[in-house]
Formats: sequence, structure tokens, C-alpha cells
Amino acid sequence: MAVDEEQQRYSCGLDAAVDVIGGKWKALILWELHTGPQRPGELRRRVAGISEKMLIQQLRALEADGIVHREFHHEVPPRVEYSLTAFGASLNAALLPLGDWGEQHMERIVAARRG
Repeated sequence: MAVDEEQQRYSCGLDAAVDVIGGKWKALILWELHTGPQRPGELRRRVAGISEKMLIQQLRALEADGIVHREFHHEVPPRVEYSLTAFGASLNAALLPLGDWGEQHMERIVAARRG
């Protein structure tokens, strides 16, 4: 697909951003990676409720979009670590105000969803 066709796919910048972080898990994975490189097992423990299969799927998608970097260490046993790219760090910075908003309004959101 040509760049012009890809740009036409999005109606605005928010549409493009949501396409990259869409779903329940990607933003949570990004948030956990802000502290530095982590192994998949560490991420799985820190992102409550995510399965190993889902974590790997989401990491692969984020890697394909250039948001995370996968580093394979040739050691015994082999070790893999994921870290944010500069592109991913800029996305994480953009998510901070959204996280702040969620913190400020968490109780209200929970109350509204209880009915």
C-alpha cells in the first residue's frame, strides 16, 4: 500500500494513534516499559490479567509498528528483552495526560459503570 493510501486510511491523527495503541493491552505494556528494558516474564507479571500468548501477540504488533525494540541476547539460556524505541517513548509521553485523567476520574468511572 502506498503512503498516500495509508494516510487516507486515517481520518485524523487521533485515529492513527488509536490504531497503534488500540485494545486493552498495548497502552498497559507501554506504560510498564517506561522504566526500562524488560523480559517477557517480567512484563507478564506486571500487566495483570494478560496471558502469555496475548502478551507476545501485542509485543509483536508494537515491534512491527516501531514502538518497541526486541533484543535477543545470545547466552545460555537465551534471553529476550523488550524496550521502548524513541518513537515508543514519544507515544508513552503522549499517553501520560490520559493516565492522569483516568487517575482523577477513576472513582466516577467505576460508579457510572455500576449503574
